[in-house]
Amino acid sequence: MKSFSVCVYCGSRPGKSPVYQQHAEELGRILAANGWRLVYGAGDVGLMGAVARSAQDAGADTFGVIPTHLMKWEVGKTDLTRFVVTENMHERKKVMFMNSDAIVVLPGGAGSLDEFFEVLTWRQLGLHDKPILLLNSEGYWSPLTALLDHVVDQGFADPSLLELITVVDTPAAAEEVLRNARS
Repeated sequence: MKSFSVCVYCGSRPGKSPVYQQHAEELGRILAANGWRLVYGAGDVGLMGAVARSAQDAGADTFGVIPTHLMKWEVGKTDLTRFVVTENMHERKKVMFMNSDAIVVLPGGAGSLDEFFEVLTWRQLGLHDKPILLLNSEGYWSPLTALLDHVVDQGFADPSLLELITVVDTPAAAEEVLRNARS
């Protein structure tokens, strides 16, 4: 049986709060403890590096996907269980998505937002039913959830859009949602 794979979108920077890195590391350990595979952007910097190193250190299977042009910038982590280099960002996102059963979005920047909105749109269109979790570390994603509420309030999306996302405040809460998604 194929192992449960969790795609983690997150920043290639650590961000200002130390809690962001703590949550990334905790999530990595949780993936390993459950025997789940980490699928992520293959970087060894920022939160990407933190989640990958902690998952590896705890014995998790790791699957990293990075486009050629980011190998130096994101310091491609070549010691993963599986390391894939793609030609471009579109291919990276597709490979990550196709090799995952659930998505967890940690704090991040424009790239993480791009990845989040793509999988959210695909789910809204019925192209998949994979769980999408926002790990709202110290309220990081609260402005995003307020924006989504505004989009619905202003009539640009059906209220059902909000049901496609699960917002959790801790890695432990994410673990519980992911365990329930498996059953």
